Amino acid sequence: MELTKAEEQLMEYLWQQGKAFLKELIEAFPDPKPANTTVATLIKRMSDKGFVGYQLFGNSRRYYPLVDKNDYYARQVNGMIRNSFNDSAVQFASFFTRSAHLSENDLKELRKLIDSEIKKKKK
Repeated sequence: MELTKAEEQLMEYLWQQGKAFLKELIEAFPDPKPANTTVATLIKRMSDKGFVGYQLFGNSRRYYPLVDKNDYYARQVNGMIRNSFNDSAVQFASFFTRSAHLSENDLKELRKLIDSEIKKKKK
């Protein structure tokens, strides 16, 4: 299941805060702030999708993420690789390194990451 762009933005604020009441989430938005009802609707949809849980404190709810940020984005990237690059990480990496306008330093850092992962796989 995926989040819409608006839900993803709200989820980012929740990941940053860890746990938050509706008011605190609204405060995280830049001005002009969205309406309370808009954020409440988004959080309800995210809860229905299984991304957000909550604890009751009287009439208030404190929300928390049910999905880890890294896990969410890993699923998104893997889905994109599967759907757009014939399930080939090599095709994706080739496209990314040619199209992302990476600096020489960025490419060297990527090489270090890849070399590190290769060493881990050999163990």
